[in-house]
Amino acid sequence: MNEPIRLAKRLAEQLNCSRSQAEQYIEGGWVRVNGVIQESPQHRVTNETIELDKNATLLEIVPMTILLHKPPGYAWEDNEQRGKLNASSLLDAAHRSKADSSVVRLLQRHLKNQACVTPLESGASGLLVFSQDFRIQRKLWDDAHFVENETIVEVSGEVSEEALQALNRPFMRRDRLVLHAKVSYSKSNDQVTGLRFAAKGAEPGRIAALCEHHSLQVVGMKRIRVGRVPLADLPVGQWRFLAAHERF
Repeated sequence: MNEPIRLAKRLAEQLNCSRSQAEQYIEGGWVRVNGVIQESPQHRVTNETIELDKNATLLEIVPMTILLHKPPGYAWEDNEQRGKLNASSLLDAAHRSKADSSVVRLLQRHLKNQACVTPLESGASGLLVFSQDFRIQRKLWDDAHFVENETIVEVSGEVSEEALQALNRPFMRRDRLVLHAKVSYSKSNDQVTGLRFAAKGAEPGRIAALCEHHSLQVVGMKRIRVGRVPLADLPVGQWRFLAAHERF
């Protein structure tokens, strides 16, 4: 029996190409081992059939950005607390939305090193942005105070016009601006009032603190937009790739 060797080495010998080119083909999802796509250059092979897709290319794989509809109860950042669910655990093939129009072939490397750049309360639902692209990371993380987030907040009971006007005034605490938001009415019923908050930045807790300051009890929170990118009809618990034409 032949000694197992790395797939990249076997492919390089088979194609008479460099090891780095072979690794690019493999990581690009262009190589099948016994009919199954294998994306790990370190995968060990012996006598298996190795095939290169006829459409294979050595073009660089661009960093990807993912939009996730986070369910309530999931933490936006990875943590090791027992019983705590991480939103990143939903970034897999099974949770990709069927309505994703990007037609991107999903590769393992698309889901690796994805950084969440839009913090959101664990109890809230709505749009989370994960990205491998340093330009988007910088825009939504380092320059977050320039990007408007839109959030629907449900509070118990009715909210008067006077209370709404108060919510629209800058919220200061110890001479520090906590939040200045544009607040308007959203859908309401007999039990709750829906409020639409549009504010720069994505720091968790600010909206809840403002509502608490005005004696309003928050019963639900859902972020529906980050910059110019809406949550739209993305199902809860599913994700899609950011489309090429979309800009935050």
